[in-house]
Amino acid sequence: MDQIEEAALARLIPAFYDRVRADPHIGPLFDDAVDHWPAHLEKLIAFWSSVMLTTGRYKGSPVAAHLKHKARITPAMFDRWLVIWSATTDELMPPDAAVALQAKAARIAQSLRLALFFRLDDPGRGRPEASLHSSIKG
Repeated sequence: MDQIEEAALARLIPAFYDRVRADPHIGPLFDDAVDHWPAHLEKLIAFWSSVMLTTGRYKGSPVAAHLKHKARITPAMFDRWLVIWSATTDELMPPDAAVALQAKAARIAQSLRLALFFRLDDPGRGRPEASLHSSIKG
C-alpha cells in the first residue's frame, strides 16, 4: 500500500502504544507484560511492516505471546484495543491507510480472540450449531 511506509509505522506504533499504556482498562496489562518497551516497539513495528508491507521482518508468534497472558485477557480488551487503534490511525494516517490498518487490526483481533477463547469442547460457546448438534444427538 503506497500510503503506508516504514517511517509512518515507526511513528504510528509508538504513538498508539503510548495511548494503550495510558488507558485504564488495558494499560496495566501491557505494562505488566512488557519488560523493555523500546525493544517491544521495534518488534511491533516489524510485525506491522510484515503484515501491511509484506516485508517479512517479523519473526515471532502473536498467539503464543498472547497465550502467556491469557488469564488476564478478556474479549472486551480486544474491543478497547481496536477503539484506540482506530482513533490513532484516523489521526495519524491518511484516510485510505487508516481504513486498511483498521481492517487488518480487526482481523488480527478476531484471530487472537478465537485462539484464546474458542473451545470446541464447550458446546454453545461461539458455535451456534453446537446446541443444534447436541439436540440431534440427544
